[in-house]
Amino acid sequence: MSMHRIFQRYIDLLSSAEYADGFAEAMTITASELDLPCFAYLAMPRRAGKKPLVISTYPYKWVAHYVGSHYERLDPIITRALENTEPFRWGLDLSATSISPEQRQFLAEASEFGIRLGFTLPIHDEDGSVAALTFATDQRRPQFEKCIDLNASVLQLIARCFHSQVRRKLLRQLTIDGIVLSPREVECLDWAAKGKSVWEIGLILGISHNTVAHYLRSARDKLGVRKVVQAVARLAAAKRDGQD
Repeated sequence: MSMHRIFQRYIDLLSSAEYADGFAEAMTITASELDLPCFAYLAMPRRAGKKPLVISTYPYKWVAHYVGSHYERLDPIITRALENTEPFRWGLDLSATSISPEQRQFLAEASEFGIRLGFTLPIHDEDGSVAALTFATDQRRPQFEKCIDLNASVLQLIARCFHSQVRRKLLRQLTIDGIVLSPREVECLDWAAKGKSVWEIGLILGISHNTVAHYLRSARDKLGVRKVVQAVARLAAAKRDGQD
C-alpha cells in the first residue's frame, strides 16, 4: 500500500475514533503497515500528582507498572522530549550517558519487556502542554531503521495528527468542582467566550446551530447556572485555577 493510502486510511480511522481503544487501533494498523512493531503515546499531566494519558501497544503489565510508578518523572526518553522539540532515536546505549542510576535501572526494566530501541517524536503545544509518540522495537531491525530513515517527516505528521485528535476528543474533558464537561461542551463554551454566536460556532465546528445550542444548554445545566455567560465565567475560572 502506498504511503498516501496508508496516511489517508489513518486519518479516516482517527476521525472515527472516540475513545482510547479507537485511537490505539488507528495507530496500531498504521504502525503495522509501516513495519513499526509497537508504539506508545504519552501526554504529560497538566497538574502535579495527576497520571499521564498513555495509549500504547507496549505490554500491559509494563504500562500499568509505568503509570502506577509515575515513571514519566524518571523516564530519560520523556525527559529529553520535554526539553527538545526535534525527533530523536534512542537505545540501551543511553545507559552509557550521564543519566542517573535510577534511570539506568528504568531502562533495564523496560528492556525486559522488549523495549530496547526507539524513535521518539516530541509534541509541544503553544499552551505549554507536552506529549510524545514513540515507536519502539526489541532489537535492531532493518525494516524499522528503513522506515525511520524514509518516513521521518511523515511520522512527525502522524504524531501531530494523533495528538490533535486525542487532545480534542480525550484531553479536553474538563472537571469543574467535580462536574465533568464533555469536549464538545468545552469547545462550544470556549467559542462563546470569544463572542461567537450559536450560528457561528456551528459553522466553525461543522455541526448544526441546534446541536451547538444543545451543548451550551447542557453545560449550563450541569453547572447549575441560568445563563451561558455564567457558564463561560465558571469555565474561565476553572482554567485559571488549574482544575483541568
